[in-house]
Amino acid sequence: MELDFEIDKITESIESAETGRRFETRVFPIKEFDLNEITESSGWRFDWRFEFYQPNRQVYKLVTEERPDVIQGLASFEKREDFVYMHLIESSPFNIGKGKKYLGVSCNLVAYGCNLSKRFGFGGVLSFDSKTTLVSHYEKTLGAVRISERRMVIFEEDAEILIGKYFS
Repeated sequence: MELDFEIDKITESIESAETGRRFETRVFPIKEFDLNEITESSGWRFDWRFEFYQPNRQVYKLVTEERPDVIQGLASFEKREDFVYMHLIESSPFNIGKGKKYLGVSCNLVAYGCNLSKRFGFGGVLSFDSKTTLVSHYEKTLGAVRISERRMVIFEEDAEILIGKYFS
């Protein structure tokens, strides 16, 4: 699947789009009960139930310390031989588009993927497949490198920058 997430702003957590107030975040694996609120009828675009039940993948949710019951965004990662692969990423419906509530959600989740990679001993290397039209966006905002038509990789140096921003 080609990913088409927006990096709206690199923050140090997430911040209110309206006021600029910062909110500290935490990332946790989702639980089966979370799937009840992560549905197409509640505005989510992807089938997170399918993703949750894939044997080699782990789906994580981003929440704020202030409101740990409200999911800000989701990402699905898989540990591979020497890197982490990001299968899917999505901001909560209220964090998409012109009226979004928070900035920095997607980048926070990407940084978490890099952090996972570093914890696995892969130096922070994270890979994902991008829609062709967004390749240059990810090169500029994340420091990702295009290694094939759609495959992007965030290598150690740029992963360290992201990790340092969000998980210092």
